[in-house]
This record gives sequence, C-alpha cells and structure tokens, in this order.
Amino acid sequence: MRLRYVGSVGSALLAIATFAPAALADSSPTPSPTDAGGATAPIGATGATGATGSTGSTGAGSGTVTLPDPTPAAPPKAPIVLGKHQSPDFTYHGPVFVQAPGGVLEPYVPNTIVASVSGGTVAGVASRGLPHLLVPGDRGEIIHGLAAAPEGAPLAVKKIIWAANRIIGRPYVFGGGHRSFISNGYDCSGTVSFALHGARLLKSPLDSGQFMSWGGGGQGQWVTILTNPGHAYLDIAGLRLDTSAADDPNDQQGPRWRPLRPGNGGYTIRHPFGL
Repeated sequence: MRLRYVGSVGSALLAIATFAPAALADSSPTPSPTDAGGATAPIGATGATGATGSTGSTGAGSGTVTLPDPTPAAPPKAPIVLGKHQSPDFTYHGPVFVQAPGGVLEPYVPNTIVASVSGGTVAGVASRGLPHLLVPGDRGEIIHGLAAAPEGAPLAVKKIIWAANRIIGRPYVFGGGHRSFISNGYDCSGTVSFALHGARLLKSPLDSGQFMSWGGGGQGQWVTILTNPGHAYLDIAGLRLDTSAADDPNDQQGPRWRPLRPGNGGYTIRHPFGL
C-alpha cells in the first residue's frame, strides 16, 4: 500500500512538472536576456566575414585638378604711339552716336559748331552744349575735330574727353589755364589740367614739371600723361590731346585732338591712379 501511494504521488508530480512549463509558455512573456533573473538566450554562431573587395586602379596622371584662373586677363592698354603702317591722317568712317540726357544714344549729325572746329576757328567751341560723342569699342576717334569717347571706356575717361572738347580750337597762350581752369587760351599743361579736371581728378592746374611726379608711374590703361620740364600732352583711349603740332599733318597750334606720334622719346610717362 505505501509503495503504490508513493508511486501515485510521484506520477502526479511528474505530470504537474510536465504541464507547468507549457502553461507558463502560453501565459507569460518571454523574458529578455537582460531581465534580472532571466536566463541569457543563447547567441547563434557569428556569420563569416565577407571577402574584402579589391582596391580600384589609380587613375592616370597625378590626380591634381587644375582649376582655371578666376582673375580675368587685363585688357590691352591704349596705344600711345602710331602702330606700323598706321597713317597720322587716318579718317574714321564708322558709326558715331550722341549720348542724350538719360543715357539714350542717338545717331550723330554734324552741325556748324563742330564743323567750325575742324577749320580751326574758336567760335562756339567752349560751349557747354557740345554733344557727348560716342563710338563703339575701346578706342576713341576724332570726328570733325572733336573726340568721340569709346563706349567701352570708364565714365571718368569719357568725362575727360568730353571736357577737353570744350577748349578745342582755343589759341595757345603761355600760362593759359593755370591761374584758373577757365581761360581764353591754354598752354600745354593748362590743356592737360583742364581735361583731367573734367573728371574731377585735379582740384587746381599743374605745370609740366609738377606732372612729372603726379599720379602713378608708367603707362595707364586708358590715360597716359607724357611730360618733361618744358612740355606735356595727354594720350587717352588712343587719342592725343596736345597743343603742339608735332607729327600732325594739320600743323595747327593750340589745344587740339591729334594723331598719335611715332615715338615719345624724352618724356616721363605717368597716369592717373586707376586709369
């Protein structure tokens, strides 16, 4: 009797033990491997590391990329001497415009005032009503005795040219234009001073000796002053403003626009800063 009871009890306990895990598995969440008291889940075997790919071949050359220079090339400087095979009596036949108020360009029609300049008279030349002449490109041109500024030039260059047009045809007067910018006649440095004053580059006139140390040394991009103790003249946008008739077929004295000279020996070369 005792042995059979024990066997029965053992069978019952075995059945409970077999049933309990199944019941818990159905009703309780699976413990996390990090839960306190929970058994750590077995970690599967680590997969094999993949084969390392081969290194690509190095491209031809050093691999250094050369970028274009962002600094634009400086435009060529305006000439200060006649080029080979250029004639001093060259006549311009291209289009000419007048800059009207508001910057509007209109075709230029020569009138009697401008025609009188080419003939050497002074009547009406100093008038503020002279037209602001323009020609395409970066080179100025002489039109019936007056200068047309190039459209591609800075405004200061155009103002110098237009200001100088106001005294073209005035007589040569030694010392003229030095006591005041306004004069009945002008000498060489007085003419240069008047033109530069048109762009507000001078507050008072200078003589040729003073121009030898004025501004920057060497040829300018647009404006070049050629000076020595006895004479001064101006090259601007390929035009020559001079009271001397040297190398000028017209052989007229006083402030005039003239062709460039074949050479400028014996002169100190200066230029306004920035021009």
